[in-house]
Amino acid sequence: MTADDSYGRLDDDDYPAFTMGRAAEMLGTTQGFLRAIGEARRITPLRSAGGHRRYSRYQLRIAARARELVDQGTPIEAACRIIALEDQLEEAQRNTTEYRRAIAAAAPQAAA
Repeated sequence: MTADDSYGRLDDDDYPAFTMGRAAEMLGTTQGFLRAIGEARRITPLRSAGGHRRYSRYQLRIAARARELVDQGTPIEAACRIIALEDQLEEAQRNTTEYRRAIAAAAPQAAA
């Protein structure tokens, strides 16, 4: 991968661009907190060739949400479960919207 390829990937939400130290700094948390989220299997950072954890912007958003819940007094395991349920609800809502659009698009054709 060339440097130009790497710069283009920075817009990719799933590109693991951030080291553990930088991720913790950006979130205002500790590296231990990020490890705990990993142990709870809510996010799994990619590993560099040297074995260092690398986080994507998407993973940082999940970690930020977990931190928000933990700061409100929710245990980390419960926070991770809440986030998983929120993700499932969002996906179900997306699927419902797509289903309704498909039904609406097919309805005029069925009436003809």
